[in-house]
Amino acid sequence: MKLVLATHNQGKIRELKECLAEIGWEAIPVSDISDVPDPAETGETFKENALQKAHYYMKAVQLPVLSDDSGIIADVLKDEPGIYSARYAGVHGDDEANNKKLVERLKSYQGDDRKGHYECVIAVVFPDGKEITTEGKCYGVIRDFEKGNGGFGYDPLFYLPEKGKTMAELSMEEKNEISHRGRALRAMVEELRKLK
Repeated sequence: MKLVLATHNQGKIRELKECLAEIGWEAIPVSDISDVPDPAETGETFKENALQKAHYYMKAVQLPVLSDDSGIIADVLKDEPGIYSARYAGVHGDDEANNKKLVERLKSYQGDDRKGHYECVIAVVFPDGKEITTEGKCYGVIRDFEKGNGGFGYDPLFYLPEKGKTMAELSMEEKNEISHRGRALRAMVEELRKLK
């Protein structure tokens, strides 16, 4: 079974390919089979954006498409950065600028006020119109300094008290076990397993 991955993020592609291979699904990055431009993300929630992207690419490639939308939320800032996580500082995918902006926005907060969570919604849309969505969350503390070289995005700022490490200090195995994407993906894997 083939599943097209609606992302250009190499970190995500690596994580998704690994998990899907375990249940016999061949994951293909959308850039390998189509050069359609990326869709505008106009949804107001992670779920809306994930479904929107999956439908858009499914129409282009006529294969099942897996898409996700995820981000980090600083509890004290309500929904920030939220659905704007990847473009928080203005340029999509500028991790350094995004991290700096989040640190700046949180600089007057301490202790429990720095709690936050990662959230991920994964959507799979099939050519027959069938939709499946799953979600995952991971809770931690958003620090004002970076530590660790692994992961991507806000991972060097996101501290996990129960692990005593940031997300960027975890091995890929540890990260997949506890991350928002790992949790959403495990739930999706169970859904996809039922289809075989």
